[in-house]
Amino acid sequence: MTKSEAEKRILKLREIINDYRYHYHVLDESIMSEAAADSLKHELSQLESEYPELITPDSPTQRVAGKPLDKFTKVAHEKRMISLADVFSEEEIEDWILRNEKLIPDGRIEEFFTDIKMDGLACALKYKDGILVQAVTRGDGLVGEDVTLNVKTIQNVPLKISVESSEVEVRGEIVIFKKDFEELNEIQRKNGLPEFANPRNLAAGSIRQLDPKIAASRPLKFIAYDLVEPDLPTHKEAYEMLRKLGFQTSNEDRVFKANEKKELFEYIKNLDEYRKSLPFNTDGMVIKINNREVYEGLGIVGKTPRAAVAFKFPAEESTTKVRDIVISIGRTGAATPVAILDPVQVAGSTVRHASLHNADEIARLDVRVGDTVIIYKAGDIIPQIKEVLKTLRPEDSKPFKYEEALRKQYPELKFERLNGEVVYRVKGESSDLILKRAVEYYASKPALNIEGLGEKNVVALVDAGLLKSIADLYKLKVADVAKLERFGDLSAHNLINAITASKTPPLNKFITALGIRHVGAQTATSLARKFKTFEKLMDATEDELLSISDIGEVVAESILAYFGDEENIKLLAEMKDLGVKPVAENVNNLPLAGRSYIVTGTLASMGREEAEDKLRALGATVTSSVTKNTTALIVGEKPGKSKLEKADQLGVSRISEVEFLELIKK
Repeated sequence: MTKSEAEKRILKLREIINDYRYHYHVLDESIMSEAAADSLKHELSQLESEYPELITPDSPTQRVAGKPLDKFTKVAHEKRMISLADVFSEEEIEDWILRNEKLIPDGRIEEFFTDIKMDGLACALKYKDGILVQAVTRGDGLVGEDVTLNVKTIQNVPLKISVESSEVEVRGEIVIFKKDFEELNEIQRKNGLPEFANPRNLAAGSIRQLDPKIAASRPLKFIAYDLVEPDLPTHKEAYEMLRKLGFQTSNEDRVFKANEKKELFEYIKNLDEYRKSLPFNTDGMVIKINNREVYEGLGIVGKTPRAAVAFKFPAEESTTKVRDIVISIGRTGAATPVAILDPVQVAGSTVRHASLHNADEIARLDVRVGDTVIIYKAGDIIPQIKEVLKTLRPEDSKPFKYEEALRKQYPELKFERLNGEVVYRVKGESSDLILKRAVEYYASKPALNIEGLGEKNVVALVDAGLLKSIADLYKLKVADVAKLERFGDLSAHNLINAITASKTPPLNKFITALGIRHVGAQTATSLARKFKTFEKLMDATEDELLSISDIGEVVAESILAYFGDEENIKLLAEMKDLGVKPVAENVNNLPLAGRSYIVTGTLASMGREEAEDKLRALGATVTSSVTKNTTALIVGEKPGKSKLEKADQLGVSRISEVEFLELIKK
């Protein structure tokens, strides 16, 4: 066969194999036997081996990549992967509708779009000129991990799509169907291996393996739920386009007229029972305003969009026994009681413990060791104790004495309960236990993601006396680490290299890593963007902190208290002397660097937060209070009267929405 003949044959083979893949893995129907399909794949593989220059990224042979990765690459989402606010009743849905009607200029919502909420791992697929070029996990919504090689092994993911847009982004959920999960566990049982806990964890764990062959061996499916690019007028049209492009959806999407709320609520009730017959696990239903222009215009509050909610079905319940109550010490020294339970299946997963929150919650429930309790999952996620069945209580049971348990379980620590708080906390930060938690969190994935600093290695380093504080990480020597039982020369070198690489972390990640109470990844990002340097953050005033939209008094006070603590100041100074220098976003060369804007009123083209994000991305500072340093006030519909008056007093110019759009376009 000549090269020209091979090329024609390869194109035909790819076409028929892709057609088989689509029918089999997306439509769940077969157009030929599996053996015949395997024969065609084998022929294609042989031809591509003979003519490697004819291999293209969308070829079916490119689904399984070869070598395992060393680590996953971090990728920033161009548009945040948001989470949804939960609602649990018709009344909460009604309240959500009313809130949005007040914010929409004409007060009208025409249609609602609904879809089943999948219980899997959220992922974004990016296509360029029709070819799959990148797959990124949700991560913290702002930054995820590049899992392209693993996602390429998922058979119902198109490697190539026919589309006019040069760039396409599809978002969806990676899941394992219930039937496939049971078959996997049957194999585990036959081989004398432990069973997998639940489909969601297995799907997520499979995608987060560095070796793509592991993902390829699992029956993973990608169920699309959003088309980010190109933009379409409604969510319904976006779903129809997804299916035309060859993506599998839940096929449970519906559209309800706004005046059909009765039908919507009836559908939700029926779906609670009907969902048990679905091939995949679900923990609720997504309800959106169908019009995407209205949807985007309503903007985002914190991490959630105003125009969508997730209705969570009533949690499944089960009964079990409380075998013990232990108190866990978190990274901030908070003492949290945990009920140790007889293992029980709840909502598709095995529950072995449940949080009891605090001493007051234990007293309210009057839960005791030996009690039979009703367990449920709040929002189908977090195990909780709903009720104690006191008629089944053992005769010799005794009330749980919280302070006595603290002294017994942590005799080396002292605790305090501040006025107005329900939580007991460890006094000081000097104990090995708190140090271990602090170092683990500092090195964790949400923070600096230092490879090799997992729980067991941290314990080994602290127990050996090599770590007395987080700063001591940067004093570790290869020779000292290599002497420990868990390490050798190679692993010690790798650990020191990873720690050294963490000396210049992104500013937001470093702020997260410090473990400041109430400051998670999202708040840390807001602080980094606001203050630009760590030194400015350390000197921040309460007013400056409160000017950030997602920071309130409690968070601001927590930040001020952290930087006002003498021990923390000493620690940070020592880390700086050891070469730890957080790196801020480089905004100096961006077109709006040095300018300050305020957005007031409702914009028709986008939500206020999205507008502010666009300004920050171009280097601008976005504030909430008008000052003499404000460059301009961006004015939408129904602007704040006080801001307009203050701007006029100070001679600050106004910019219309049209002018704002032109500004960011330039």
